[in-house]
Amino acid sequence: MTVMAIDRIEMADSSDELTLDMMFEWLENVPEGIKVEIVEGNIFMSPQRDTQWDITLDVVEQLRTQYPRKRIKSDVRIDYPGYLNGFATDVTLIAEGAVKNSRGLWRHEDVEFVAEVISKRTGANDYGLKKGAYATAEVPVYLIIDPYTGRCHLFTEPKDGAYVNERTVSFGDEVDLTNTAVDLTLKTDEFPRD
Repeated sequence: MTVMAIDRIEMADSSDELTLDMMFEWLENVPEGIKVEIVEGNIFMSPQRDTQWDITLDVVEQLRTQYPRKRIKSDVRIDYPGYLNGFATDVTLIAEGAVKNSRGLWRHEDVEFVAEVISKRTGANDYGLKKGAYATAEVPVYLIIDPYTGRCHLFTEPKDGAYVNERTVSFGDEVDLTNTAVDLTLKTDEFPRD
């Protein structure tokens, strides 16, 4: 244990540059059920709530009607453009044929769809900094699902670091993704509210 501590201290002292890999290494022993993300160099840790899990699973199950399991990811680290952005998205759809990079991570260039289920403490990230990072990365479809307001916010057509189109749908209505990279209609009638 002492050797690891010395190695980490030496590693940290060897360079002034902080990296996502270094930060995630520090966080290796976070208990299961705690979601960890790094947004612009800030570490956010939040427990998975029942409502969040139920909505996430519902979205995954609907995607599974059209996509193989290997293309759907949940709470898997993907690094995005910007300063130290390592996100563990609630639901991610990876492009067919995508392969991990040399560090064993999925590439943001291969992300076709992201869905984030809002948490009170980190919701501002989903509506702000993360939305900007997804647009900069040109993620074609970004969906925010907000169980506090009972609404879904769909963002499409990223251009110059922003999304051109935004549509809001109330829980109970369908989110039409048929003219997007996802190409399905997402039902929201079973999404619980907080």
